[in-house]
Amino acid sequence: SRRHKLYREELNLTSPAAPLPLRPDASWLQFHLGISRDGLYPRSSPAVTRLLRDMRELPIISADYSQDEKALLGACDCSQIVKPSGVHLKLVLRFQDFGKAMFKPMRQKREEETPEDFFYFVDFQRHNAEIAAFHLDRILDFRRVPPTVGRLINVTKEILEVTKNEVLQSVFFVSPASNVCFFAKCPYMCKTEYAVCGNPHLLEGSLSAFLPSLNLAPRLSVPSPWIRSYSFDGKEEWEVNPLYCNTVREIYPYSNSNRLLDIVDMAIFDFLTGNMDRHHYEMFTKFGDDGFLLHLDNARGFGRHSHDEISILAPLSQCCIIKRTTLLRLQLLAEPEYRLSDVMRESLLQDPLAPVLTEPHLLALDRRLQLVLEAVGKCIDTFGEATVVANDTAQPQSPAADRAKLDT
Repeated sequence: SRRHKLYREELNLTSPAAPLPLRPDASWLQFHLGISRDGLYPRSSPAVTRLLRDMRELPIISADYSQDEKALLGACDCSQIVKPSGVHLKLVLRFQDFGKAMFKPMRQKREEETPEDFFYFVDFQRHNAEIAAFHLDRILDFRRVPPTVGRLINVTKEILEVTKNEVLQSVFFVSPASNVCFFAKCPYMCKTEYAVCGNPHLLEGSLSAFLPSLNLAPRLSVPSPWIRSYSFDGKEEWEVNPLYCNTVREIYPYSNSNRLLDIVDMAIFDFLTGNMDRHHYEMFTKFGDDGFLLHLDNARGFGRHSHDEISILAPLSQCCIIKRTTLLRLQLLAEPEYRLSDVMRESLLQDPLAPVLTEPHLLALDRRLQLVLEAVGKCIDTFGEATVVANDTAQPQSPAADRAKLDT
């Protein structure tokens, strides 16, 4: 603590300016007001464009460790939700107009693949995966991932100098390479070996916009029917029973709502990113059983471009059902003129940390998209298109209309 006190005195830290009054036109507020039954934001939302700009440009006035709101409100068993770990460090950054974002620092270089011997539940969380997931979700027209943008953070000026958390202040240190580093407060794996370091002060990270507070917009957290076993040798029923979906269809709310179709959407999204870590999903309670599923926590995607984890597609291959609007969008993105990798590459160039994904990861999207369409094709061959392709609540679009939307 004495070394830390001297370090702070040497930096001559000053308190940040007082927050400005809340502006009705603030991008954070406009983003929240734009949430509807159809998604987190409308297509071509100017509020999202402004929000992405503000998250990458506005001054940061405070930083702190993240805490799970549900646990703080007593809405759940904290031991099941709050599982802090030194290797999964994330911070809440606040801005002058009352906006706040979740910051996930760079833990793995873009060209590094997750080792084959890693279990999915001990994999790194990747900042570029969060960014790429937002762009992919928007391209697929799901609009269920909160707006996310990359930013180069000065860990000294924009975290250490603005935080009021003495524990966070105390875990900063200077490495032997003269880089400023910090690590997490947690019950285990909280050592300098698991720290993140600037170069010497600058550190890449993703910033994801916060959703409205749970007091204003309560959310329901539901275990996924296709949850994986989080042990080294366990198996869930869906992993050994190919007829598992028949059981799911008999359980409310999967028996009489669009929930199962949304689960299939999420499975397709996760398969394209390679994310095996979808153990729960969340929904806004305001929209009832037919509300959309939030695609949160995507940092374990894009780990291995050389491997396609077919098991992620189990909801699609076992239930053999898909929304017509989803299928039309996938078919469009498989056409040479609108190839998914090309659309993603162009979209990701808008991010300050571009290139966000390496070329092998982009090309893997095209390969995985073909596997999704092949799985749908097998279902149609077996059960017929009328059974497999569901007319969802949105009016089915013609390919020409889909092209027009994609171009906007």
